[in-house]
Amino acid sequence: MATEYKPPALPSPFSNTKPPPILLTQGAEAHLYKTVSINPAIPAALKIRPSKPYRHPILDRKLTRQRIIQEARCMIKLVREGVKVPAVLAMDWEGQGGDEGGWGGAWLMMEWIEGPVVRVVLEKWEAWFKANRGTMDEAQITAAEAPVRALLRRIGAAIAALHKAGVVHGDLTTSNLMLRTSEWDQEDRAIEGEVVIIDFGLASQSVQDEDRAVDLYVLERAMGSTHPLSEPFFEELLVGYREGNKGAISTIRRLEDVRLRGRKRSMLG
Repeated sequence: MATEYKPPALPSPFSNTKPPPILLTQGAEAHLYKTVSINPAIPAALKIRPSKPYRHPILDRKLTRQRIIQEARCMIKLVREGVKVPAVLAMDWEGQGGDEGGWGGAWLMMEWIEGPVVRVVLEKWEAWFKANRGTMDEAQITAAEAPVRALLRRIGAAIAALHKAGVVHGDLTTSNLMLRTSEWDQEDRAIEGEVVIIDFGLASQSVQDEDRAVDLYVLERAMGSTHPLSEPFFEELLVGYREGNKGAISTIRRLEDVRLRGRKRSMLG
């Protein structure tokens, strides 16, 4: 019989927050909660990197500190450059809060972004489109595809701003892109809102075309496996990327090389 998963104990001061933080997602490296900021009326996102008991304590603390600081530095740099990412509100990289003897992990509190992740938006659109395209003529299909094409161009512009600021994400998927909107209805297919890039746990500062091209390739592959009806419009994303970054041409040329290497790896297993 499977036992219910219980996340690690929360560090201070979140162990006493009223209402308590709500666990949203859990990954191998971090847990994401919805909580409140210093003002209880203002929601916030809380990312916790718990201590890894299987690692040597000194190494564990060093790695955890390095990763949380690198993530925060990238986000602070991006906010300063005007890129649409969550603002950093507070953090603790020493792991001193919590139980006696120190908690051992690290946490990062960020601005709460109201709206859906792009993955959910595209999944809803694709389900609707698949169910209805058989009854639509060519003009209706073109009109139905137009909002998705426009969204991908906006995503391309957001990634261009990210790269122009000298940061590569490291894990671009539609789960790490959000639409900032207060009018999202889980039952509709609205594709409106400002594109916000989230989750910089694997981000780094780089201006190399290779790193930027890999960012784009990771997103292209993610779309191909998760959103097969939207992936053919990926060229629209590159249009938005070119329009938002004067250095995009060399990056897109490098993307062709990265694609070729990816195909060779696929053929060779």
